[in-house]
Amino acid sequence: MTRTRSLASGLLTFSAAAVLALTSAGGASATPAPSDGKANPSVASISVDAGGAADYWTPERMQSAIPGDTLAGKALERGNRSSLPVVEKGNPSTTKGTKGKPTIAKSENPVSHIGKVFFTMGTTNYVCSGNAVSSANGSTVATAGHCVNESGAYATNFVFVPAYDNGAAPYGKWTAKALYAPTQWVANGDMTYDTGFVVVNKDSNGQALTDVVGGSGTAFNQARGLTYTAYGYPQASPFNGTSLWSCTGTAKNDPNNPKFGTQGIPCDMTGGSSGGPWFIGIGSDGLQNSINSYGYNGSAVMYGPYWGTDIEATYTDAAAS
Repeated sequence: MTRTRSLASGLLTFSAAAVLALTSAGGASATPAPSDGKANPSVASISVDAGGAADYWTPERMQSAIPGDTLAGKALERGNRSSLPVVEKGNPSTTKGTKGKPTIAKSENPVSHIGKVFFTMGTTNYVCSGNAVSSANGSTVATAGHCVNESGAYATNFVFVPAYDNGAAPYGKWTAKALYAPTQWVANGDMTYDTGFVVVNKDSNGQALTDVVGGSGTAFNQARGLTYTAYGYPQASPFNGTSLWSCTGTAKNDPNNPKFGTQGIPCDMTGGSSGGPWFIGIGSDGLQNSINSYGYNGSAVMYGPYWGTDIEATYTDAAAS
């Protein structure tokens, strides 16, 4: 049997739980969003009280945060299998966008709309990666589902730090206003749907996120086997989480768990890169069409979910909120 790995270490082991840094949840809390009876049943969401979240993330807490891929690893360890025998289909659509010793990943200069996300799940602080995407509200961030919700529990203290670089936060910390994920992820931890979208608050000057840092266009229900460039902030060895890295390659279906409907590209980024964007083509100017989700033990391949109709519905709800 092929064993799955977390992005943190290349081994799907959870002995690392013994050394997790436990902290007080503090700061923001999550409360259920009211329903008007018209909500898309394929989308789950929650409103967030962001009070104190920005102050909660001191440099010390950022540095000690645990890579969030361990949360994806828990879903994989539970024997997760997609509920669908084939990848979902839909009509192609796009949205217009705005402006250690690794062996595969390439070091990158900061990109204004790509950043780190920090959040608390239970009593543990985590770090992932994320990307600002174009939206009607100008305030939407794409990341992994496991960086938003784990086993039905939503993240608290969520902040997005665009263009993070060696501790610097040139555009500040953007606190969450609402969290969105496909119902299939929230209810079942289904790796097919491991994507989340976060609506952040405006800054102290009343500006929306993409007005400040720009935002990527998005694409859904695209052809399989495209060339992608994936970005993220890998933190586990041989990386240290201080800077941005990328991988480029042609996507291939996951041969080990085809029911996930995911695709993989050659990439050895580790934990902390979870939720980082996949852009169609070469570089960070393309349309976002997936995120870093998981990998396998002994294989330098990063897998990401196919962005089909349900993930598109999740984006649509978040972008319009």
